[in-house]
Amino acid sequence: MEKRKSESLRIAIYSQDGFGLGHMQRTCSIAWEIYRLRPEASILTFSDSQLGQFFPISPHHDYIKLPSIAKDSPGNWQATHLSMSFPEILHLRKQLISNVLLNYTPDIFLVDHMPHGAMGELLPALEAIKHSRIHTQVVLGLRDILDSPEVTINRWQVEGAYEVIERYYARILVFGMQEVYNVVEKYQIPESDAGKVFYCGYVTNLAKASDAHNIRARYLADKSTNARLIVVMAGGGADAYPMMSTLIDALPKVLEDQPCVVAVVTGPFMPAELIADLSQRATQLPIHMMESVNDSLSYISAADLVIAMAGYNTSVEILRMKKSAILIPRAGPSAEQRTRARLFADKHWVDMIDPDELTPDNLAQQISDHLRHPIENNSNHRPNLHGAAAAAKHTLAILTSRKERALTSLV
Repeated sequence: MEKRKSESLRIAIYSQDGFGLGHMQRTCSIAWEIYRLRPEASILTFSDSQLGQFFPISPHHDYIKLPSIAKDSPGNWQATHLSMSFPEILHLRKQLISNVLLNYTPDIFLVDHMPHGAMGELLPALEAIKHSRIHTQVVLGLRDILDSPEVTINRWQVEGAYEVIERYYARILVFGMQEVYNVVEKYQIPESDAGKVFYCGYVTNLAKASDAHNIRARYLADKSTNARLIVVMAGGGADAYPMMSTLIDALPKVLEDQPCVVAVVTGPFMPAELIADLSQRATQLPIHMMESVNDSLSYISAADLVIAMAGYNTSVEILRMKKSAILIPRAGPSAEQRTRARLFADKHWVDMIDPDELTPDNLAQQISDHLRHPIENNSNHRPNLHGAAAAAKHTLAILTSRKERALTSLV
């Protein structure tokens, strides 16, 4: 392999995000923090999200769009656009990833979420890197809660993820807090690899909530002085219909006691026919429907109450804004959102309604209770929300560790 001409730092990121927006948001936040520490660095992201560069990206950051796939259930994937069999599209993605990596020659390869990639698509690239002369350091970034421990352990065993971590990864970054979810313990990471694990805290959207005052004025200007603003959101929104449908049915009962206005952000992935149904049913209610907003933090900041699904990004944005919130996790296919909502509720950071208990009456009662008595965050046990900065620091520190190991080997 030819020596590359530029000696500036190069970083590659694998960010599989065929269903929602969470991985893209974390990738962009960490990339921004890397840029602040190393502004000369080039960052190249592999992503298959249908929305491309949905979030603002840092300077020197570009991305490779992979053909989109989506997960039906743990370990089962399918193409979402191309009329190709999954083996064909998997082969195509493997070739794209391997060829680009070996020509880009990154110093660091940060892999988000799946040690082996979707259906093992990273394995050829990881093996090629290991036997090449580019000396790429491979780092794994894990959202703390992937699924139930049983499902995660089983999938990792079946797919050989434990062996992949041992063979290829120099460091494991956990985007969460050990005292909330101990990844080493929950996922039975072997003792030989436990020393690679660094807990970073939660990775949040780095933007500022600069428009909250104007948002409140926009929605409440002609309302009574005691009217409240409720913001409802669900990330990408692909499976948000049950929650938002139940809200529409619950709102008349809430309005009997408390005037309020509801801003509903359906998400860009909610099917058009379901958005049309919600919009039609909401016409006689003080509900404003939007597919997406440019400044979700300002909407959360403006709200008296946030009702949301329990995706990683939305949940930690609520924590960052210290807002009274009701989380309604998705029913499946994974236990991720249910687990997060329960753990956050146990910390008294939010309240939650289990999807099996979601009814109009139950939701109306919870909304009314929150508007009368908002949750007060426990200041003695605040969440660590500095995950992006810590992840960038730990990612770049792997280069220092490599140099130290090289010098030690020469002694």
